[in-house]
Amino acid sequence: MSLLGRRTPGWPAVLADGPVLLRPYRRSDAVAWSEVRRANEAWLAPWEASLPGAWADLNSLDAFRWVYREQRRAARTGESMPFVVCLREGGRERLVGHLNVGSIVRQAFCSGCVGYWVDSRVAGRGIIPTALALAVDHAFGPGGLHRVEISIRPENQPSRRVMEKLGFREEAYHVRYMHIDGAWRDHIGYALTSEDVAAEGGLLARWYRLRAATG
Repeated sequence: MSLLGRRTPGWPAVLADGPVLLRPYRRSDAVAWSEVRRANEAWLAPWEASLPGAWADLNSLDAFRWVYREQRRAARTGESMPFVVCLREGGRERLVGHLNVGSIVRQAFCSGCVGYWVDSRVAGRGIIPTALALAVDHAFGPGGLHRVEISIRPENQPSRRVMEKLGFREEAYHVRYMHIDGAWRDHIGYALTSEDVAAEGGLLARWYRLRAATG
């Protein structure tokens, strides 16, 4: 893990474990981001916030320019730590997803909310659990946070399995929590605090042990 300067706690940063790489967005990610997003409409649309417009337009090269500006703004102000998720194979780096530690509140709260998505073509390979473990350890370390939360629709079994694998605590059931795919959807609230993983050496160390025990 390496840090690239420090404007706000823990940001910008590059995090890596094996073939999984998390890094800040670049302008040059536009084509790859748009291709992955457009190719995954059926996979991603049921779980994402409702926005006006066609999927192709919302995930176009022009749309990426807005995403890029907004990610940079939020990171500079300390509101979030946004990462593009990449897979390194054969000496090449492939954009396969996104992970953001957002809605960050500091002082007595020191908490953030995590959201992510992954390309269906690489799902099931442990990329998101690894990326999430990297990001959470970073948030609890250089990021200066004490707590991270994740809200997931009850129907989203793949994401719920990620929570179970990593030992996130199920804390709440949020009724009509967010407008997604055309309606107000319920969510299950999961969370971890830094104390939950400190004795294990962090969430990535926990993930290593779980893979070894089940592999």
